[in-house]
Amino acid sequence: MSMNTSPNHKTQPGPREGDPAPAFKGRTTEGHILSLADFAGHPVVLYFYPRDNTPGCTTEARDFQANLPAFESLGARIVGVSNDDATSHRKFCDKQGLSFPLIADTDRTVSHAFDVLRMKNMFGKRFEGIERSTFLIDGDGVVRRAWRKVNVPGHIDEVLGALRNL
Repeated sequence: MSMNTSPNHKTQPGPREGDPAPAFKGRTTEGHILSLADFAGHPVVLYFYPRDNTPGCTTEARDFQANLPAFESLGARIVGVSNDDATSHRKFCDKQGLSFPLIADTDRTVSHAFDVLRMKNMFGKRFEGIERSTFLIDGDGVVRRAWRKVNVPGHIDEVLGALRNL
């Protein structure tokens, strides 16, 4: 990953737009190993979310599912990632009717590669968790858009718009 080190350059964490995407591998809810190479020639929307079955994460997953035909018509694949285990993901997929893969990143390898882990504070307890983020990766494996600190309402429309402009 190239980094501009000029004193006036504000660095952005993780892969930046125009950088090659990290060559991730992760286990899905079905137990398959999924990697970036599996999507060669197809755009990938890789989205990171904090937890299964929480309000914002459920809304985001439902939004991606409801718009899956639009993404697929543009040749794109959707992949969700959280640090929950495969059992939690299976229950989440079943409950929400999700048909796209979720990676159970329990060892946080994919989360670290995309630099989406942040210190959080809930009820006075500090912990490391995922900052809601989405990466649009083109068919050549290059990050074309990176959204950090995602607000769920309207996000799907932004991602679809960027995908249409690839």
